[in-house]
Amino acid sequence: MIPQKTPNKVLVLGGKQGLLGQCLMTALEQENIPAVAVSSFEVDLFSPDAVGALLDREEPDLVCNTMAYTQVDQAEDDSENAYRLNKRLPAVLAAQIKSRGALLAHYSTDFVFDGASNRPYTTQDEPNPQSVYGQSKLAGEQAILDSGLEKFLIIRTAWLFGPWKTNFVRKMLDLAAQKDSLSVIHDQTGSPTYTKDLAENSIRLFSSGRLGLFHLVNAGKATWCELAQEAVRIAGLDCRIDPIPSSSYPQKAKRPAYSVLDTSRFTEATGLTPRSWDQALRDYVFLDLESALDG
Repeated sequence: MIPQKTPNKVLVLGGKQGLLGQCLMTALEQENIPAVAVSSFEVDLFSPDAVGALLDREEPDLVCNTMAYTQVDQAEDDSENAYRLNKRLPAVLAAQIKSRGALLAHYSTDFVFDGASNRPYTTQDEPNPQSVYGQSKLAGEQAILDSGLEKFLIIRTAWLFGPWKTNFVRKMLDLAAQKDSLSVIHDQTGSPTYTKDLAENSIRLFSSGRLGLFHLVNAGKATWCELAQEAVRIAGLDCRIDPIPSSSYPQKAKRPAYSVLDTSRFTEATGLTPRSWDQALRDYVFLDLESALDG
């Protein structure tokens, strides 16, 4: 049995405004784990001196980086800023944390894979990103590995939905409340993931004592069309969801056709199996969006 060790103090980069960061702050608070949310408006996170001063002042034993450049299509024309946030930031964090003995938990993405697989990707599978976004996120992973930092977690996740910020599910439900039908892509398959589950499962992983690369998503798989259909069904909205191929909805960045992630290494480390995405979706619709939908 791996010894359990709850963090004493956590810094959460992106904890004030991020889709995942806000859920992580809430989950840490519920576990009575002291946590400080950090934004780029308060600290120059690209300055090694500023990051070092922040670490010396707060003395965390865990730093969670939930910040990322996630505008997938825009990244194709804005690679400099994508790499700045997705590669340089984790490189600066790793270098400063290395001499201070803390643990770095960095979140990455399913977009590091090319989508050519027909089975869930494991942490042993070779990445081959097909977009600037995916390439910049993989570069961030490599920057941590190259830093020599020993205490790190790289957590790949995917297709996030959750409270407080706009996401695919919320957009679909807002549109479905206004329209008779929607056309949604049916030939991209991934792992829809509820940010509350991701945050709670992340804490279990932090406490496991395990290090290295993990995949962490909700169980099961879906296409964007299936995710939208299930959300509309749960919400009780009268809107038809029509499947369309990716070719009918051209996007600048290439998306993986299949990017389902295998979470067996997480289960091995914690003894936990993430619940299915459709169960989590019900909680999101009924608990997080109920007031918004009623309005």
